[in-house]
Amino acid sequence: MKTRTSTTTVAPVHYQVEVLDLHAHLFRVRLTVPMPAATQTLRLPVWIPGSYLVREFAKHLQKLEARQAGKRVAVQQHDKATWEVSCTPDTPLEVQYEVYAFDNSVRTAWLDATRGFFNGTSLCLQVPEQAQAPHTLALVASDALKGWSVATGLEPVRVTKAGFGLYRADNYDTLVDCPVEMGPFWSGSFVACGIPHRFVVAGAPPSFDGAQLLADTQAICEAELRFWHGDAVGADVKKVSSPRKKDGLQSPIPFKNYVFLLNAVHDGYGGLEHKNSTALICNRKDLPRQPRSTLAPTTHKQPEGYTTLLGLISHEYFHTWNVKRLRPAELATYDYTHENYTELLWFFEGFTSYYDDLLLRRAKRIDNTAYLKLLSKTINQVAQTPGRLVQSVAQSSFDAWVKYYRQDENTANATVSYYTKGSLVGLCLDLTLRAEGKTTLDAVMRGLWKRCAGGPMAEVDLLAVLQEQSGRSYAKEITHWVHSTKELPVAELLEQHGVQVNREPDQVAQQLGLRVKENGGLFIQQVLRGSVAEKAGFAANDEWLAVQTEGAPWRMQALDDLTLYTGKAKKVNALVSRDKRLMTLTLAMPSPSTAVRLSIRDAAAVGKWLDGASGIA
Repeated sequence: MKTRTSTTTVAPVHYQVEVLDLHAHLFRVRLTVPMPAATQTLRLPVWIPGSYLVREFAKHLQKLEARQAGKRVAVQQHDKATWEVSCTPDTPLEVQYEVYAFDNSVRTAWLDATRGFFNGTSLCLQVPEQAQAPHTLALVASDALKGWSVATGLEPVRVTKAGFGLYRADNYDTLVDCPVEMGPFWSGSFVACGIPHRFVVAGAPPSFDGAQLLADTQAICEAELRFWHGDAVGADVKKVSSPRKKDGLQSPIPFKNYVFLLNAVHDGYGGLEHKNSTALICNRKDLPRQPRSTLAPTTHKQPEGYTTLLGLISHEYFHTWNVKRLRPAELATYDYTHENYTELLWFFEGFTSYYDDLLLRRAKRIDNTAYLKLLSKTINQVAQTPGRLVQSVAQSSFDAWVKYYRQDENTANATVSYYTKGSLVGLCLDLTLRAEGKTTLDAVMRGLWKRCAGGPMAEVDLLAVLQEQSGRSYAKEITHWVHSTKELPVAELLEQHGVQVNREPDQVAQQLGLRVKENGGLFIQQVLRGSVAEKAGFAANDEWLAVQTEGAPWRMQALDDLTLYTGKAKKVNALVSRDKRLMTLTLAMPSPSTAVRLSIRDAAAVGKWLDGASGIA
C-alpha cells in the first residue's frame, strides 16, 4: 500500500506484530521506515493518553537491532526510551525487537496461551519526524493462534475472517489509539443510531448472558449518541453521514464504528477510552448471567456489580466525545516523552463521572432510587476525604501524575479525587442552571462541542458558553468550586430539586477515621487526618490485635468487633503490632457521626431532572 503526498508517493511507516512465544509472553515487532534520516530517531512512549502516569513502557523492550539492505547498522540508545540508528538516507530501515507482555490491565500489553492484548504505546516505536504520515499494522497469524480472532478499532485493509492481516491508520496517534484484542473471545454486535458496534469479551464464564449485555450497552450508546447529537441521529447510518442540524446540534456522529474490548478476570476493574473503542476490565462474577441455574432457578437476579460495569461502559463511551475529541488545549497534541499537564481533569473526568450514572438512568438501566443510591455514595466519598480541605480539584487535576496514580497511606489526607469531586461540581452546576431556568448542563456540553468544533478547549470556553446560555457570569462559582477548597452546596441544591437529604449513622471505620483491610486479621491502611484514631497514635501498617476495657483483652479481627467488646466505654486500650513491636494505644471512643442517604421527596421534580427535561420556556 502506498500513500500520495503533495510531491511524491511514500510508503507508510509499517509495523508487523507476531507472537514469538506465548509462554514467555513475548511479542516480536518488525518496524519498517521506508525513508529514514541519516540519523534516525526512534522513541517508545512513556505514558498512554487517558492514564496520567509515566509508566516507562520501554522497560519491557529487548533485543533491538536494525538492518538496511540485509546488513546490520549501528544502534545507540540515547536515553531510557530513545534510540538513534545510523542510516543510509532513503534506504528502507528495518528494525526488529521483542516486547515482554504480562500486565493484565487496560494500559499496556498481555500475552499468554489464552489471550493477547496490546496498546500501540507499548509495542510501536514512534518515528518522530514521520508521526503525521500514514501508518500500517500487520497482525500475523500462526499455528499457535489456531481458533483465535482479532478485534480492534483500526481500519482494515486486507484481513482474514478472523481479523488477522493488514490495518491502516492516518498517523501515529491514531495507530496507538486503537488497542488490539486477540484470542478465542466471545463476540456480539448491535447497531446504535445507525452506527455499528461490536462487543468482545475475553474470559467469560459459561453463565454469561451476552444478549443482556448487548441490549443494555445498546441502550446506553443510544442515550449518549442522542445526548451529543440530538434526535437528528437516526437508524440509517447513511442518513447520518451528512451534516444537518436540529436544536443547534451537528451531525454526523464523529466515528463510523465502535468496539468494546472487555477482559473478564477474577479480580479487576477499570477502563481506558479511545476514539472509536475502549478497553475494559471487570470481575468475572459481575457479568450478566443467564437465568438457567438449576441450583437457584427462582431466585436468580443480576449481580449488583453488573450495574457498576454498566456505569463503566457508560463512562468510557462518554469519553468518546468528552476527552478524546473535546479535550484540554494542553493535550491538543500529545507529547509521549514526558508528562502533559492540565488543570482540567475535573471537567473531563469529573463531568464524565457525573453523566455516566445519570445516562444509565436516562437509558432506563436503573431507576430513580438506584441512581440516588449511587449519588449518595459519591457524596459520602468526597465528604469522608480530609484532602478535600487541602487540595482544590484543579490542583488535583494538575498533580494527577504524581499523586492520583501514586496513592499511599496519606493520599486521603492530602488529595481529593478529580473524578468524585469533579462529578459533584458537574452536579452543582447542572442543578444551579436548572434552578435558574435558562439552560442546563446538557445544553452547555453541547454548546462547548459546537464552540470548540469537537476539539481542544480551555476553561475560558466553558465560562463563555455558561455566560452565553445563562445570561450571567459563572466565574465566581468556578473559582469557589474548582479553584478553592470551599465546600460544595450539594445538599441545598438537591433539596431544591425534590431530593430529601437524610442522615444515617456512619460506618465504624469512618467514625474512627480508619481505612482497614480485614484478611485473617485487622490491618490499618490509612489513618484520616484529625480523627480519633490519629489522636490515639494509630499508623498505617499497624495490625490491631486486641481491645481492652476492663479485665482481659479481646482479640480483634474485624472493626465490627469493637462495639461488641467495648459496650458503653468512653475510652479503651488498643493493642497493636507495629513492625513486630507490641504497643498499647489509648483510644477515645468517637461521638456518633453520620453519612448522607438520598431519597425522593418530590417525584415529579426528581424525574424532571433525571429525565433531562429542561423546563425552559
